[in-house]
Amino acid sequence: MRSYLIVANETLASPTLAAAVADRISSGDASFHVVVPATPIQHGLTWDEAEAQAAASERLAAVLVRLRALGAEASGEVGSKDPVAAVRDALRQREADEIILSTLPVGISRWLGQDVPTRMKNAVRVPVVVVTAVRDTEPATNG
Repeated sequence: MRSYLIVANETLASPTLAAAVADRISSGDASFHVVVPATPIQHGLTWDEAEAQAAASERLAAVLVRLRALGAEASGEVGSKDPVAAVRDALRQREADEIILSTLPVGISRWLGQDVPTRMKNAVRVPVVVVTAVRDTEPATNG
């Protein structure tokens, strides 16, 4: 069984990520572990860590329901606000054949602005595939 680590936040419900998951499921037995970084929700110059944790937990619960409805083995965790650190932490506890990093498009994605894909590829020895959500049909605030 192939094992996938999904790293996403605002794009967890995106059709683009759903298609990437469906492709992997259609290739054979697959298990997914989802890491949702507790990305700060900005309120002017401040943010509330508890609010970020709660939002990430809600997104995680919803995506696990969707993955299990597809027949996939699925688990997950809320991780560090830094997606690279969150992935490194998750990989200490489990192995993965591939990391699926789901982001918003260029121009609105903080993760792309912070060069998270390159940083992640340099930080781990697992192949990283970047899946970019479609701007017009998907949420647009973080990730």
